[in-house]
This record gives sequence, C-alpha cells and structure tokens, in this order.
Amino acid sequence: MRRLVLACVAVAVLMPGVAVYAVSAAGAPAADGKLFAAVGPGAEISLVDAAGAPVRNLAPGTYEIQIDDRSNLHNFHLIGPGSVNTGTEIGFVGIRTVTVTVVDGQYTFVCDDHAYDMIGQFLVGSGSTPPPPTTRPLAGKLVANVGPGTAIWVKRGTRKVTKLKAGIYTITVRDRSRVHNFRLLGPGVNKATTVRFRGTRTWRVQLRPGLYRFRCDPHRAVMKGSFRVVR
Repeated sequence: MRRLVLACVAVAVLMPGVAVYAVSAAGAPAADGKLFAAVGPGAEISLVDAAGAPVRNLAPGTYEIQIDDRSNLHNFHLIGPGSVNTGTEIGFVGIRTVTVTVVDGQYTFVCDDHAYDMIGQFLVGSGSTPPPPTTRPLAGKLVANVGPGTAIWVKRGTRKVTKLKAGIYTITVRDRSRVHNFRLLGPGVNKATTVRFRGTRTWRVQLRPGLYRFRCDPHRAVMKGSFRVVR
C-alpha cells in the first residue's frame, strides 16, 4: 500500500495583505541551514545558529527557523528584504517553525510591543557585521499603583506626577486588587492590567506632549488621575 505524505501548511498574516507561510518539514523547500530563535520569558530575544552562536551574517539562501516563544507578552517578528515578514504573535506561546528565503540586505527581528529594547539585526550577503541596535536613553522611571481600596496614583520617586518631559519611561505598575485595574491613556499609549490580575507589571512607553489620564476601568468615576507631558 502506498503511503500518502501529508504536508501541513499553517498560514499566518502579520500585516494586512501580506501572507506568510510556516511550512512543515514535509512541505518545506530544501534549507541551506537551520536557525533557532527565542523570545521571553523576560525581555530577551535572540537568533542563533546550530552551534549556538548569535547570527550576525548569513549567506543568501533558504533557512528553517525554529522559534521558541516563551511568553504571551512578547512575540518574535522577523522582517527584511525579499518580503520576509514572519514570526509569532503577541499571545502565542510555544514552538513554531518557519522557512524563509533571505537575500542580500539587513534583516531585523523584534518584539513588536517592546521594540525599543527587544531587537536584533543581521546582514545577508557581503558587508560588515551590523552594529548592535541602539536604544533611546530612558527619561526616567515611574511607579504606578492601584489598590487596595480606592488608591490610584503615579509617582516619580516619592512625588506624585503632575508634569513630565517627553521621552521614554519605564512604569512599574503595582496592581494590588482583583477588583481594580490600572489603565494609562494618552497620545500613543493605551495600556492596562486586567481586573482579575494582582501583581506587578513593567511597561516601557514613549510619552509624547499632551495630556495623559490613568484610571481604574470599573470605577473610573472615582478612581482616576492625570498628568501633562511637555517638550
């Protein structure tokens, strides 16, 4: 009896109008090499070769990339010349294998939600090793708090925030109640913890000039505040 070999093809669409295919070994074109990507569980993202060395330069060709996505807060997104646009999505956790064909040029892999500090690059073809990606310096560190009771605030050091200079900030959110959440809204920002969550989250956000508001969604009439960001 002849055996039938089934090739399983999973289709992922990461950008409107661009279809990217993750192909099983049975259906993939012959690969020139295998690479290994990882993202999470913290703010780590990497791409290494079979020997475990970070990928800096590759020869043009077709490569199989095994992506180990270890956090539902992050993703691994590879983009570059030749319409390469593939990876995992925020919320996905597990192993995904994709096959890509790369051509001369520079490629970037990044966590879309944390692109300022979870990013890497490599070159394909001739050229020098790309410099490590630069990140913008932090303008400061903030602490946000919600609960217990109806307490909600944002502080820098020991002082409540009323005005900040524009820039990139880390915000450590301390959510101390399962009946509240903390949401920050403003130009380019809409981030929140869930109502049932209790614990700590750290966000890295770019604050632009304008008014920012924070609140507890279920109790927004009484648990709310704001601060202004200036140039």
